[in-house]
Parts: sequence; C-alpha cells; structure tokens
Amino acid sequence: MRVTNGSDVKNGVVISTDKLVRKFHVGRSELVALKEVSLEFRRGEFAGLVGPSGSGKTTLLNIIGTLDTPTSGSATVLGEQVEKLSPVQAASLRSHQIGFIFQTFNLLPVYTAYENVEFPLLLLGLSSAERRKKVTDALEWVGLADRANSKPTQLSGGESQRVAIARAVVKRPELVLADEPTANLDADNSHKILQTMVGLNRDLGTTFIFATHDEKVIRYLRRKITLVDGRVASDVLQEGQTGRDMTQLSSIGIVSQAGTERSTSSS
Repeated sequence: MRVTNGSDVKNGVVISTDKLVRKFHVGRSELVALKEVSLEFRRGEFAGLVGPSGSGKTTLLNIIGTLDTPTSGSATVLGEQVEKLSPVQAASLRSHQIGFIFQTFNLLPVYTAYENVEFPLLLLGLSSAERRKKVTDALEWVGLADRANSKPTQLSGGESQRVAIARAVVKRPELVLADEPTANLDADNSHKILQTMVGLNRDLGTTFIFATHDEKVIRYLRRKITLVDGRVASDVLQEGQTGRDMTQLSSIGIVSQAGTERSTSSS
C-alpha cells in the first residue's frame, strides 16, 4: 500500500488530528492519556511534543506512527486515517513512508552499520544496486561512510545514534519520528546528532517530530507543542538553533529562545 494523495497532503498538511482521545484500562481504572488533541503538521516541519513523563507525548507519537490507534477522534497521516487502517496497511505505511529513531538505538548487534541501515530496504523489494546506493548515501549524510563495516559494539554512543538516523532516513520517508533520541548521549554528542537532523530536514525536506523533555532538543525545535495531562497546553513557534548558532552559544554555556504563540485547537 502506498499513501493516498489526499487534498490535505497536496496542501502540505502531512498529519492532522481531530479531537483525538486515547484511553487505557489499568485493572479496574481508566487512564486517559490523550484528551481531545487537535493538531496539524505541515511538510518539512521540525517540531517537538514536549512535556513530563505521563503527559501523553509518546502516546501521541505512537498514534502518528501508526503503532497505536485512538479510542475516539481521528488521526490522518499522509492521507490515511489511522483508525481505519488494518494492521497490514499500517505496517506498509510505516515501511514506506515513516522512519523511527529511538533513545536506545535498537541496532542489530550481529550486523554492521551498513547492514543495519540496509535492513528497512529489504522490505521494499529493491535491487541490490538500488540498496547499495541508498545505504551509501545515508551513511554519507550522517558522516559515517568510513564506519560502514563496523558493528555496534565498535561504535560510540553518538556513532550508534547516527547509524540509527541513517536507518530512519535511508528510504527517504516523508516523516521521521524521534522518541527521546538524545536520552543516552552526552551534551556534545547530543548537539552533533541534532545538527545532523537539522541538516537532513533542510536538505531532504523530511518532516521531523520529536517526543522529548530534553532542553537540548527543545532549543533546536522550530515548533514546540507542550502537552500537560494529555492536553495541548501551548503551541509555540520558535526560531530553532542552527548548527552554527548552537555551537557558538553552547561554547559559552548560554542558549535562549524567543517564541511566538500559535493558536491551538486543544486546551
């Protein structure tokens, strides 16, 4: 299954949620993780879902990534209504159009960096020559062409996360979802990883959405959506630090952001 070219996608809206609710049953209790969340994301955004643990940000990211479905309301991703997709259709959408980056890297330890990046392409039926070109390009994008034959145990934490980024973007997806991608990295490697993702967003036009409470990530975002108790508390546009800006400011230990409030559909 390929994504449909609905009118929203043509107009640049790649994700929209309408009064999205997600409930979980825990024993005899009911936990409401998302409470009527309505948002839109346009192609090429570099945005983050920000909030403490339990705020609903990972739940929302999972629904956007078709890993979960809403209890009520609607989520449309790349022209497809998530709640109407079968498991096979959802898996196809993910394999073709969505890349994932996790805090724990999730690299296959017995495979080289090259093989880890190649893995998503094996599901797409590409020829070996096509896969080789895409993998080589992806490793070059993240500055690891010289580490293609290294296994995860031979890579640093920063290098491992860059391999994970290459794996997420190797198929040129429309959308990359990153869940706490810097949680296991020190400050220097975090900034390098974020600069890499800013560059890919700029050069490939890929939409990036983060779930995070890491201030280092938040300073790079061009849009910050704060979730509190499952609701959108604020939706703020901010300039976002470029690699050059962040290098200069972090060298003196000072980074500040001025934001512009957006109107939100959820309170």
